[in-house]
Amino acid sequence: MPQTTTSCPRCRQPIIADIDQLFDTTADPQAKQKILSGSANRINCPNCGYQGMVAAPIVYHDGERELLLTYFPPELGLPINEQERMIGPLINQVLNRLPPEKRKAYLLRPQTMLTFDTMIERILEADGITKEMIDAQQKRVLLLQRLLSATPESRTEIIQQETELVDTDFFTILNRLIEASMAQGDQQSAQMLAGLQQQLFNETEAGKELKLQTEEAQAAIKSLQESSKQGLTREALLDLMISAPTEIRLSTLVGMTRSGMDYAFFQLLSDRIENTKGEEKEKLTVLREKLLEMTKVIDEAVNNKIKAARSLLEKILAHQDIEKTLEENLERIDEFFFEVVQTDLQEARQSGNLEKSGKLQKITEILQKFTAPPMEVSVIEELIKANDEVARQAALEENAEKITPEFLSFFASLIAQVESQQQSEETLQKLKEAYKQTLRFSMMANLKN
Repeated sequence: MPQTTTSCPRCRQPIIADIDQLFDTTADPQAKQKILSGSANRINCPNCGYQGMVAAPIVYHDGERELLLTYFPPELGLPINEQERMIGPLINQVLNRLPPEKRKAYLLRPQTMLTFDTMIERILEADGITKEMIDAQQKRVLLLQRLLSATPESRTEIIQQETELVDTDFFTILNRLIEASMAQGDQQSAQMLAGLQQQLFNETEAGKELKLQTEEAQAAIKSLQESSKQGLTREALLDLMISAPTEIRLSTLVGMTRSGMDYAFFQLLSDRIENTKGEEKEKLTVLREKLLEMTKVIDEAVNNKIKAARSLLEKILAHQDIEKTLEENLERIDEFFFEVVQTDLQEARQSGNLEKSGKLQKITEILQKFTAPPMEVSVIEELIKANDEVARQAALEENAEKITPEFLSFFASLIAQVESQQQSEETLQKLKEAYKQTLRFSMMANLKN
């Protein structure tokens, strides 16, 4: 970002600031995030303390969405011809960066935005986020701020007045704030937010529904874990589905065991239907229809994900700079993309396609680098996999230099996060045992020093 001398809007004193007038996602994958976050072109005047965005002409370009936007701050008070003279070279930079085949008609008709907010709305609109959606999200954020500043006694009245805003999206925002607080080690904020979340679980319809879904999903996981101890057979899985008390429990079981619901599984269910009568026969027949519909929905979703992953892979393979293209599309990388890469790599090797297998191997190596877990996660995983205190002690000694105060803070935040999300009790217990031993290990190391 180039440094420019500008004047403070408040005291008019000259200051040096980082000013960027061109946000081109073709050249900088982070350009969109910079402009949407509001972090770009902000100044902090050392003379009067003013903080804010500096008035500067802006050109925004997103070639994938065929978007070329211009914004000229009205407070600069320059005539149209002068504005065009300043904006023109920025647009030329966009054109010069593009190969001839990508220079399309939209580049000849840049859209002029009258306000900076209008530019942001237009960028979001191209991503499918409408102004109405932004306004609705803002209302939820404002409600959350009201609830956090209110006393526990007055929250109930506010919740009753604004119950329509407390929906799945609201809980998503709240959950992200809890995760962010724990990641930063801010236990006080995390506990306050978790307390509000619990109150909303108890006092709103959306909260009660989410709480029920969480409890039923946990019950499904627990039942599968118990059955797995004896060996999870098709018969045992079918028994779990027959006895599932709710649709949520049933759908969770199906989602987690789809790979085991093969032809033999459905043949087993059909045999049971044939060997029963009356209400039991009708119940099993209805269950079969539900299971067939649920698996169909899952299979269609998986197929769509695989098609999208394959399309993305073809796009990446077509570019010369594979690493850059991968980095630009990291948010679209999921387990289906990994699966497609591995399948294609195996096929390329079997067919002797050295060029393609080389590119696919490079993609695999780059993905491993991008997706490597943080050091803290790797160490914690090693600790909870240890069978007993002796094995954990050995793991701690092996990673002694990594057991820092920052590591302990991260570990504590992770436990708080698992507790707030009401995950498996077995996992939580392992984490707590590993944390206690890690804390003792750290204290003993400090005493020796």
